Amino acid sequence: MKKIMTIFAVMAIALTAAAQIVQPIKWAGAVEGDSIRLTATIEKGWHLNIIELGDGFYMDEYEGTFTETVAKADTIRVRYNACDDKMCTAPETWEFVSLASSPDSPIASSPNSHEGGQSIWWIFVMGLLGGLLAIFTPCVWPIIPMTVSFFIKRGGAAKGTTNAQVVRDAILYGLSIVIIYVGLGLLVTLIFGASALNALSTNAVVNIIFFLILVLFAASFFGAFEITLPSSWSTALNSKSNNTTGFLSILLMAFTLVIVSFSCTGPIIGTLLVEAAGKSILAPAMGMLGFAIALALPFSLFAMFPSVLKKLPKSGGWMNTFKVTLAFLELALALKFLSVADLAYGWHILDREVFVSLWIIIFSLLGCYLLGWISFPHDDEDHRKTSVTRFFLAVISLSFAMYMVPGLWGAPLRAISAFAPPMNTQDWVMTSGGQVIGERLEVKGGEYKTMTNHGGQITFTDYEEGMAYAKENNMPVFLDFNGFGCVNCRKMEAAVLSKPEVAEHMHKYVLISLIVDDKTKLAEPIEVEENGKKVTLKTIGDKWSYVQRTEYQSNAQPYYMQLDADGNRIVETSYAYDEDIEKFLNWLKY
Repeated sequence: MKKIMTIFAVMAIALTAAAQIVQPIKWAGAVEGDSIRLTATIEKGWHLNIIELGDGFYMDEYEGTFTETVAKADTIRVRYNACDDKMCTAPETWEFVSLASSPDSPIASSPNSHEGGQSIWWIFVMGLLGGLLAIFTPCVWPIIPMTVSFFIKRGGAAKGTTNAQVVRDAILYGLSIVIIYVGLGLLVTLIFGASALNALSTNAVVNIIFFLILVLFAASFFGAFEITLPSSWSTALNSKSNNTTGFLSILLMAFTLVIVSFSCTGPIIGTLLVEAAGKSILAPAMGMLGFAIALALPFSLFAMFPSVLKKLPKSGGWMNTFKVTLAFLELALALKFLSVADLAYGWHILDREVFVSLWIIIFSLLGCYLLGWISFPHDDEDHRKTSVTRFFLAVISLSFAMYMVPGLWGAPLRAISAFAPPMNTQDWVMTSGGQVIGERLEVKGGEYKTMTNHGGQITFTDYEEGMAYAKENNMPVFLDFNGFGCVNCRKMEAAVLSKPEVAEHMHKYVLISLIVDDKTKLAEPIEVEENGKKVTLKTIGDKWSYVQRTEYQSNAQPYYMQLDADGNRIVETSYAYDEDIEKFLNWLKY
């Protein structure tokens, strides 16, 4: 059994692996009188797709060198991506800033969009929170006093060692932890590649594996069995660190911590890396930076102030309570990964109301556990005595479960919109007036097979049918490229698209929602040519992803466009993830 557990643990590490960072486009700009000349140097084998330039200017693809002269402005923004015959990079924004104080000294920003920056910092914060959680697990907490005591004893054993040197070594130990975890984040990008990370995060098979791993870890935390990496690994590293000196010794000790604590940190790290996938080239490394800083901080601080160690609570029943609580949270998160696969393959075993029901049960049981009404194998006798802290945590958990109950009847539940399946998977939705909406329409003898009506919003999941309906009824089209595994798509739907002031305008459009990771097989495979290479489209998701890449030069979701009934752009600019409602309303034409 232990060998099986070891295999699953190693799988969790292996899955966090990512191909090659590619930056085939190099931008430059120069002020020339009253205009600005932009130049992009394109690597051989790649072509540049200009998505937006300035205020909505739109062009096609280019190879070799691209140049364009535009009117002088304080800031010129170019939204673009690049493709070769194998892949397309995620869209990026490059900025050229012209300083009024020095008109001949332009400054070009790094190719990071505002949206990408937001994503990176959000991943960093998630990493910090994950690291803080890891500190209180039974795999990390007991190591803090042991490690700090080792540094103090090591300093005392070395002739002439001062307290300052002990503190220095402890800080180096913390930095070593940061180096190891950030290196892991960079490895993810180097192995899979920046553009392939998004495919990883939405890949159904990967999500199923992570679902199984999280359930496995949750069962372990509940007390069913112990997951440990081979003890020979940590023993060998520990022995090696004792036989070496200097920074190498400290680095090996940090590796020992990483291995010993894996059974608790593994699911946190794996979840963080999957969440970071596709956000940005730097997102996995930033997530690991946040995680490592939070994890390493107590080791360094307690080494500086060793007397504080005496005040730390000892390992005991509280730690097992924390571990079981973490198990409940992992079980809830595991359903999110299963949901992505369920949506992609169209199994319909975890539609929205089923997902919400399971979360209600999980958080209700967590509340009962914190109140001492249920217990697990490793709980001590004092578990039945509810502390004040556990009481308030139980209130929070049970309140959260009650909050989700209206979701069974179609309430938006914005707090969990990033995790729950989209509203269109709900079997029925009840409005405030008691009307059941969301039924599938059969129009003209079933001519429009993918047409639904959600509260007056005419929605299609097929481009051709949606455009035919729009042309027949002379209506504009709101084109929505999204994915089952797209967290930001769910956030936009809950925080923006479902708002009454937005819905009032959206009802004027025919909504065509195209799912780029839908694994439903096409009736017949479609042979197409992309970048001079023949490609076979086998699934519905393949088809819509190809349309987005070739027609709109983008492969990121959500991606919104406004079209007229003939398929022409009403507004030249697209709209991506941005929860600013006023900005979205200003972008809408109608």
